[in-house]
Amino acid sequence: MGSATAMLLEFVAVAALLATSATAQYWNSGTATFYGGKDGSGTMGGACGYDNLYNQGYGVLNAALSQVLFNDGASCGQCYNIKCDTSKSAWCKPGYSVTITATNLCPPNYAITTNGGGWCNPPRAHFDMSQPAWEQIGIYRAGIIPVLYQRVPCSRQGGVRFTISGFNYFQLVLVTNVAASGSIRSMSVKGANTGWIAMTRNWGALWQCSSALVGQGLSFMVISTGGQTLYMNNVVPGWWTFGMTFATNLQFYQ
Repeated sequence: MGSATAMLLEFVAVAALLATSATAQYWNSGTATFYGGKDGSGTMGGACGYDNLYNQGYGVLNAALSQVLFNDGASCGQCYNIKCDTSKSAWCKPGYSVTITATNLCPPNYAITTNGGGWCNPPRAHFDMSQPAWEQIGIYRAGIIPVLYQRVPCSRQGGVRFTISGFNYFQLVLVTNVAASGSIRSMSVKGANTGWIAMTRNWGALWQCSSALVGQGLSFMVISTGGQTLYMNNVVPGWWTFGMTFATNLQFYQ
């Protein structure tokens, strides 16, 4: 009986390993175009609220997602590995892939100037990539290419960052430089004189609350879409003012 149980456990372990491997190797089909110029400067800003992508730790390897991928901003900060589908196009650079960060929305009916428009309409899975990212996998003259993509963990330098905007009784907090899953599922804020206050997504990577927190040191509880919870205590001193950014030494790993 002990031997049979051991064999069964070994079989379950092998099956789980194979299932995990198959999931990791699964690629989805989509399409990709590019925008923003050869230096990627035209991709700064966007629907996620990141503004200057260099300052926020994302650089120019980024993309605007079609509506079905953008998920009302819940995908902001997520990372995708993308390669051109050589089985469908001769305009690919075989053997190359690029990892991008989702930083913007490619809205429905967006008139892409190269090869027509409508590529971002539901239910299309489309990436309007920065030109520097797109040219790593496609030949410039193509304009649009079929791609294979999969979501992958994000690698970031340093810890999670918080930028505070708004006014006295309304705080907007932009969460940036998020590693691992790259995006935030939920978060709360705690003032020096308050308990934990749940925040709601305002748009993109911006979270809001309507409380009088000016003059108080702030702590954040952040849950990533990977399911990890981080308590970032006293990361914002009581002398903060709107527009300031505060970096932590804490980071997500799942």
